[in-house]
Amino acid sequence: MATTTGGKLVYRLEEGSASMSQLLGGKGAGVSEMVRIGIPVPPGFVITTEACLKYYELGRKFPDGLWDSIVQSMHHLEAESGKEFGGKDNPLIVSVRSGAPISMPGMMDTVLNLGTNDVTAQGMAKLMGDERPALDAYRRFIQGFANIVLGIEKDKFESLLDQAKEKRGLKFDYELQADALQELIANFQSVVKEIAGHPVPQDPWDQLRDAVQAVFSSWNNPRATTYRQYYGISHDMGTACVVMGMVFGNLGPDSGTGVMFTRNPATGENALYGDFLVNAQGEDVVAGIRNTQSIFSLQQDAPDLYRQLEEKARSLEGHYREVQDIEFTVESGKLFILQTRTAKRTAASAVKIAVDLAREGVITQEEGIGRVVPDEIAQVLLPRFDVEAKAKALEDDTRLAQGLGASPGAATGAAAMDPNTAVAMAERGQKVILVRPETSPDDVHGIIKAQGVLTSRGGMTSHAAVVTRGLGKPCVVGCEELHVDLEARTATANGTIIKEGDFISVDGATGEVFIGSVATFSPNPAELTELNTLLGWADEVRTLKVWANADTPEQAKEARAYGAEGIGLCRTEHMFFAEERLPHIQRLLTVGTEASRLLREVEQLTATLEKAPATELERLNTLLNEAKTTLVSSEVVKAFNEELTKLEAFQTEDFYGILLAMEGLPVVIRLLDAPLHEFLPRYVDLVKEVAVLEATGASGDELEEKKRIRDVVEELIEINPMMGHRGCRVGVTMPEIYEMQVRAIVSAAAQLTKEGHAVHPEIMIPVVSHVNELHFLHDRLERVAETTRVSFNVDLSHKFGTMIEVPRAALTAGEIASVAQFFSFGSNDLTQMTFAYSRDDAEVKFLREYVEREVLPVDPFTTLDIKGVGRLMQIAVEEGRAANPGLEIGICGEHGGDPKSVAFCHSLGLNYVSASPFRVPVARLAAAQSALGQLKLAE
Repeated sequence: MATTTGGKLVYRLEEGSASMSQLLGGKGAGVSEMVRIGIPVPPGFVITTEACLKYYELGRKFPDGLWDSIVQSMHHLEAESGKEFGGKDNPLIVSVRSGAPISMPGMMDTVLNLGTNDVTAQGMAKLMGDERPALDAYRRFIQGFANIVLGIEKDKFESLLDQAKEKRGLKFDYELQADALQELIANFQSVVKEIAGHPVPQDPWDQLRDAVQAVFSSWNNPRATTYRQYYGISHDMGTACVVMGMVFGNLGPDSGTGVMFTRNPATGENALYGDFLVNAQGEDVVAGIRNTQSIFSLQQDAPDLYRQLEEKARSLEGHYREVQDIEFTVESGKLFILQTRTAKRTAASAVKIAVDLAREGVITQEEGIGRVVPDEIAQVLLPRFDVEAKAKALEDDTRLAQGLGASPGAATGAAAMDPNTAVAMAERGQKVILVRPETSPDDVHGIIKAQGVLTSRGGMTSHAAVVTRGLGKPCVVGCEELHVDLEARTATANGTIIKEGDFISVDGATGEVFIGSVATFSPNPAELTELNTLLGWADEVRTLKVWANADTPEQAKEARAYGAEGIGLCRTEHMFFAEERLPHIQRLLTVGTEASRLLREVEQLTATLEKAPATELERLNTLLNEAKTTLVSSEVVKAFNEELTKLEAFQTEDFYGILLAMEGLPVVIRLLDAPLHEFLPRYVDLVKEVAVLEATGASGDELEEKKRIRDVVEELIEINPMMGHRGCRVGVTMPEIYEMQVRAIVSAAAQLTKEGHAVHPEIMIPVVSHVNELHFLHDRLERVAETTRVSFNVDLSHKFGTMIEVPRAALTAGEIASVAQFFSFGSNDLTQMTFAYSRDDAEVKFLREYVEREVLPVDPFTTLDIKGVGRLMQIAVEEGRAANPGLEIGICGEHGGDPKSVAFCHSLGLNYVSASPFRVPVARLAAAQSALGQLKLAE
């Protein structure tokens, strides 16, 4: 935890403001600001995040003076409200709520109805003129306090509550009358005493002390920790604790409680949106334990209340210049606003709201750009059900049930009935739909792993709805037709039983649930009007270009549709794995070693002859002629050249398609980079095949050819292939392969030029660690390129550059820049070699634990390590441009689509970032936010 400073630990609401969220938490600052602008808020005070941090510093003990300040603030609250804490005639009942500086909905704990006991419950009954709501508040307090403070499972109380209703033939909690509630309270206290060893305290001051400690402790509960890790929220902020006088929504038909959004958090529509429950308290709405009515329905049922809600909603949205998530309670016809905060919303909603607010003049276009989290842009392109597949599902009558669409997107997966099972199934590689009666904060780890969520209860602001919208996952709630039996591990709807593990599909937009798998598709980017508007504004302000990684014409077209301004990485090795091509590259490599030896012998003799003294000419000429004769007659060389010719034809076709798809834009084509063994059969398999042939008495050409391939593969086996014979090292030892690729690139570009197309190929040499590697290859390949261009008789420009992925290359960038026309950071391999991590091994064996234990702040393969890898990049940029001021520099590793890494690339002055096509919109927005100073660098 962070080190604290001295200072005031408790603030009255009227002493705070919106600017104090780091100290008072988002909730405390929000209610303080509402008091300041005249919104009706119950009186209260805030215990600061500083107090929480001190609590942890002292080993979970209150710092000196804190309890005295709390007591003093409670007496001030008594004076302000005219009530007495623990009084029998006019008791003060309070809520004790958590509230971190950054909104973490449902992740920490709140205790409601605190101060209720045997005495004050009777005083409340007299004031309310009805014993039932007072006893209802008491039983809620016992249940909440026992769960949050004493750690007793909620199910212990829910089962007793269900039994009480069943015994009397009732359906809803609020139908329980005073005698039933008195019996229930006694039963609740018996359960508490049996498990905890004592009942819930009767002394309100003991209740208050315990509740504040529980709220502080909830900062580090498992679900809150998991949530912070997922969203990258600091663990060092602490939570504030807001103590407010209770208002009661359970006093009868003119009372109620609800949650509303000033705009629709799922779609962004400019209309009030939310849930309301008559004769209920707030936890009933958020927990999803009762199905709600929509805020919109109040226009007909309670028009005066709707008018007040709309007035307060517009006032708060106008004040904060942002969409608000508002909790409210109506007590005997009087409206109180309990909380307002910036609303969580889906990515599509965030984009629409940002654009609409800017168009309405509420915010500027630049502010609109900053209102959308770049990573969420990808969610706007979330899969949806294929129209024909959905129509077929409807025709086949596989629709299982209908609920409320709470978070858009479509997903298919195996049903999992609890979060732990969902996690286990997901870690085995299964796609999962988490199915629950309702979710709670304890389910968050399962929600994170699931493809989507389905609940039988709850409304549009229930826990499941809020959390999945934040995660960008599909969610269907309030599916009343669905009965979830957790003991039997089944879900039943309309006579159909879904067992755990059965596949279902959910549509978070329409609320439909289907049996089995329904095919999905991703939306057409061109049809996303608000997104394109926002990205258009982003393009106007960013200075960093955004290119894409693409290996096929189809991927290139997709990248261009997403707004890519070039291809930053076209991986040629991927092209060789196609079924019709793999045999040719395998044949090439199995003869390549011997063929290259013969070719190099002729090449070296020719070079020696040019420099030899006259006395050596005759002897060297004889040797050269013998070598040429051997070369011409060699079957190995013949096979090598035949395969090169075939592969060149394939490659020319590949490059023609990609260059045409990106007409007018640059395309960086990386020459062969993969370790050679990846193209060849496994050595173990070859050994077995030879053994089988020998055991069965096979002989002749088949056996000899299999043995020859086995021997070649054995020769190519490497202990550490990722640092072995790959990249430019293959280019040096078998230059004919790179020459073939360059001929194919220039041939395709020249042909397109002749056809009238503008193309801009850039040829990238990978895994360079020494400038001499680049000298050797550049001079040779430049001659090939020029000869090929001349053969087409066209004017064509191209560039040669290198990938900076080896630390030595970064450290000697000045030398390398004297040869290269561009650099592209291969940040994946540069990270591997800087950390000495094998990425595949690290991610499986220890990297996640490193991040969870905060050995590393983030996964360095997700977000650039600025202090290490970033330092190497900085050296390469500075020294490279010092040697070659016109040097073009980009990044083509996966970091090119990570917003924080994009911000660092902007700070270095790179020309472009290159990301997967799907991440191009993310990078465009991140680049704009970087230019505007809205996006923080990675740590």
